[in-house]
Amino acid sequence: MNKTKIGLFGFGKTGKLVAQELIKNANLELVWVVKRELIPNYKFASQALGVNTEEGLLIPQKDLNSDFFINNPVDIIIDFSGETAVYSYMTAAITLGIKVVSAISKYNPEDLEALKLISQSSAVVYSPNITLGVNMLMVAAKTFQSIIPNADIEIIEEHFRGKSETSGTAKRIANYLEIDESESIKSIRAGGIVGKHEIIFGLPNQTLRVTHESISRASFGQGAIFACEWIHNREAGMYTMEEIMIELFRANVPENPNQSLQLKRGWFDVISKKLSDYFNNR
Repeated sequence: MNKTKIGLFGFGKTGKLVAQELIKNANLELVWVVKRELIPNYKFASQALGVNTEEGLLIPQKDLNSDFFINNPVDIIIDFSGETAVYSYMTAAITLGIKVVSAISKYNPEDLEALKLISQSSAVVYSPNITLGVNMLMVAAKTFQSIIPNADIEIIEEHFRGKSETSGTAKRIANYLEIDESESIKSIRAGGIVGKHEIIFGLPNQTLRVTHESISRASFGQGAIFACEWIHNREAGMYTMEEIMIELFRANVPENPNQSLQLKRGWFDVISKKLSDYFNNR
């Protein structure tokens, strides 16, 4: 079976863990990694990660030109770098039909328009937080909000001590639920917490809490791989991880009204098992 060829933009703290997950995946081939500055004494990302293979040729961003993408073809570009990197591959993605998975946490409006321009010619998945858990959390929370619209909703986000700004993911959750982010988000900073988001639904006599916690930034790599496998055969368009989760939820909700209540309740177990099997087979 032919492997899906991947090009990666970004090789910082998160990018390195993403590259590590890509190298471990038997169905994907990390062809090259674009980095602002090269790492002395290393030609391949795998070597910089302590893996004794030659995978992920390290390329300085300044060396990119129109011929690079022709001479080093990939099926999908994963972007974990910065908001302006989109201009480095925009023309190639449009003309060569390269699919894009973007995990940039925050785009300027004009940069997002560039990504949307790519989506007119090729498939693009854009998710500021590409972890599966956060996007499942959002879809579940939206469902709960529809069922209990009168509940008070609060968002608590926890991150490492050095993170000064409010979590972009928490803001995204607030916007997705159409609640005031300035009043509904509470922030906690302590130690080396990677990232935790909790949505609280307050009712008069009970409280519902939905929580997601990232134990390692490797979860971003696993989410990106999931997006790559989903997008591989998709037509041109702009997709989000929430939409992917909604599609999976709907695909596993029994439609026959005569099915037992227990079976109807089992749809979440079905999708949870699918995701569990996905990771256990990695």
